[in-house]
Amino acid sequence: MTAVRAEAPGDSAAIRRVNRLAFATPAEAGLVDLLRERGKLSLSLVAVDGGEVVGHIAFSRARLASRPEVEGLGLGPMAVAPARQREGIGSALVRAGVRACAAGGARFVVVLGHPDYYPRFGFVPASRFALACTWPVPEGVFMAVELTPGALAGAGGTVSYEPEFDDV
Repeated sequence: MTAVRAEAPGDSAAIRRVNRLAFATPAEAGLVDLLRERGKLSLSLVAVDGGEVVGHIAFSRARLASRPEVEGLGLGPMAVAPARQREGIGSALVRAGVRACAAGGARFVVVLGHPDYYPRFGFVPASRFALACTWPVPEGVFMAVELTPGALAGAGGTVSYEPEFDDV
């Protein structure tokens, strides 16, 4: 039985392993390490099965240039060990993460992700809120979900992630 919990001291090597297995390059694993080292992981959850970390999700601050007072978070990276994919682990991580973000006071979450995956969690193209990503990305890949209804109403503008993302 897989359980989702907050990252604990001592999980970093297992989180790095899952990210390295799940992605084609070590960039995402390095990003998570760097965000952790610099105190910029707003939320870090792991999926654990039999004492083994089999999935990870990270959230860090996302800034809305037009409304800096509206607290938002960026989801990513999210990784599941390849041998454990398609078991609902990623879905459990996203659901638990979004709930925890809302409970922690975040008013919205953005994600750069697969447009067929994230809408099941309430994400819609960020363009519906007149939001743009700081990087050039295909339409539909940059998505947002309001955790507080109306939080993004009339906001518009560019959303930026922590500067550590610029090198990924």
